[in-house]
Amino acid sequence: MNTLMISFGHGYSARAAAKLLIPAGMAMHGTTRSDGRLDQIRASGVTPHLFPGEDLSPLMAQATHLLISAGPDAEGDPVLRALGDVIKAHAPRLEWVGYLSTTGVYGDHAGNWVDEDTPLTPSTRRGIWRAEAEAAWRAIPDLPLHIFRLAGIYGPGRGPFAKVRAGTARRIIKPGQVFSRIHVDDIAQVIAASIARPNPGAIYNLCDDDPAPPQDVICHAAELLGLPIPPEEDFAEAEMTPMARSFYAESKRVRNVRIKQDLGIRLIYPTYREGLAALLAVETAEENARGQ
Repeated sequence: MNTLMISFGHGYSARAAAKLLIPAGMAMHGTTRSDGRLDQIRASGVTPHLFPGEDLSPLMAQATHLLISAGPDAEGDPVLRALGDVIKAHAPRLEWVGYLSTTGVYGDHAGNWVDEDTPLTPSTRRGIWRAEAEAAWRAIPDLPLHIFRLAGIYGPGRGPFAKVRAGTARRIIKPGQVFSRIHVDDIAQVIAASIARPNPGAIYNLCDDDPAPPQDVICHAAELLGLPIPPEEDFAEAEMTPMARSFYAESKRVRNVRIKQDLGIRLIYPTYREGLAALLAVETAEENARGQ
């Protein structure tokens, strides 16, 4: 590649993608709101920028690819708010733009299946904001936009093992509740595959093959650790923050056929079982290394 990507909101998923894209020749620039993260981003091989703050217009003139994972708010998409006119001016010469959205845009489907053609009926504030942001990006003429709707993300540092070990994990039971999820390494490989095989206008669901009740994941994590399975708590009576409770407001099973058919994806972690096993193996190896 002879390409330059600006990663807006260079967070968990973007960092995983960078591990694949930089060795393939992508020059990456990543933005953050916190000057405390600049050195961390730089150490990963990505050139850091404070945004909002820095004038990124000159860099936009060089960019061939954009990856947007900065979340919207009540006032809309922060990247378009700051750089909308610049992006529109450069849209015709950009090669690829990826927007990381969420399966929350589909809303509640009572545990039934959804795919990329399912109408958007978000019911949470975050889902509504994401649907509006998707529409704003899609409205830009000539933009080679690819939308990635991500299920619940897990991976290194975002597994359930710490809470299970600490005895703070909870098995919240809400009858009929299922979630789809995706390992961050699979997000990274889908982004890389899309860049290699661009299809402007495409929308992709990013999730694994096994939508499952959240309590099943906690149970499996405890079994892998050889620890007691946390007791059940009824959703209606459980003490939860408004944010945590909102995750249970919607239940659906998300299809991922398109990433397999159109991008040739073979999931590294097709279910949470393979994903949790790999996470535990990494954590165990790190613990052993620290003990030497």
